[in-house]
Amino acid sequence: MSRPPSLSSRAEALQPSLTLAISARAKALQQEGRDICSLSAGEPDFGTPSFIVEASIQALRDGVTRYGPAAGDPALRRAIASKITNENGLPTTADEVLVTNGGKQAIFNLFQVLLNPGDEVLIPAPYWLSYPEMARLAGAKPISVPSSALDGFCLDLQALEAAITPATRLLVINSPGNPTGRVLSLDELQQLAELVRRHPRLLVMTDEIYEYLLDDGVEHHSFAALAPDLRDRCFMVNGFAKGWAMTGWRLGYLSGPASVIKAASALQSQSTSNVCSFAQRGAIAAIEGSRDCVRQMAESYNERRTILVQGLQALPGITLVPPNGAFYAFPQLPDGCGDSVSFCKKALEEEGLAIVPGGAFGDDRCVRLSCAVSRETIADGLSRLARLLPAG
Repeated sequence: MSRPPSLSSRAEALQPSLTLAISARAKALQQEGRDICSLSAGEPDFGTPSFIVEASIQALRDGVTRYGPAAGDPALRRAIASKITNENGLPTTADEVLVTNGGKQAIFNLFQVLLNPGDEVLIPAPYWLSYPEMARLAGAKPISVPSSALDGFCLDLQALEAAITPATRLLVINSPGNPTGRVLSLDELQQLAELVRRHPRLLVMTDEIYEYLLDDGVEHHSFAALAPDLRDRCFMVNGFAKGWAMTGWRLGYLSGPASVIKAASALQSQSTSNVCSFAQRGAIAAIEGSRDCVRQMAESYNERRTILVQGLQALPGITLVPPNGAFYAFPQLPDGCGDSVSFCKKALEEEGLAIVPGGAFGDDRCVRLSCAVSRETIADGLSRLARLLPAG
């Protein structure tokens, strides 16, 4: 019997997504007949708004089923550039926009065209779990800069600057954040801009995929718009998945200096080529249409986020930084709960509760819970979580 082919060192080093692993195990238990309560969702529980669906259906009827430009439908690139200019306050042209297969490909492409082996990528923790893996796939070294629930998960600018070395190439910022739900304040971003100015080689990528999902009275600020003098060093990642409930459509975008966008487009032309042609027509409808549907979904998340936060705050020993964006909470577990992976395995096997270990996000003391589920599911999940915690 022949031996299977050996894998590349890149494949050997790659860590599979813990969120997908938890989801797969929860589904397997459900198929076995177990009663599973999942607060692990990383996607909206709404359907895509009908006017977006209809635009793609019409595109199919119109024969929009052929290859398109690798960088994206020109009309969509123009629409995205207009949105960034008018909503984010950052003057942008179509040649500074690349349409990608979801936000993940936007990040992957950017890392591939910017990073060389030996470069370092600064990633404030807690972080979205794919950032370090994509940095490694580009040959770079991810450098985690931790923060703590006890300090409100505030960006530690002193620690961040202390971590900068001659090899540091890129800083990753995610606001509103996954998994904490934190939204960086105007003051934090302005201080961050001063730090970046002190380090002329440092580039900045901002992941703004949750920009519309904000608590009442909370504002989102795009970093590059606050620091126009740094514009040539800034890149924005965004997409349609969260705001418009279009996760399965795989529609994201990257914006930044045209020379880098051109290189990322060339990379895309040799990998996936264009994003699904008729899906891009749906994206045009979304971005040019009314934001009422987005606001309605955001209001629903706000109500459910409040239920989740109040429920967590009532549990003994829990330390919680109340989220003010996205649809997650990231509580720190009480002492005696063990590491987050073991705790989440126990939660799933013993209580049928699917939550995501904080170790995947760079903080093994915490777990991630989602409010992108029904109010009844949130209440059920909180009850199951309470049974898993040490007596107060």
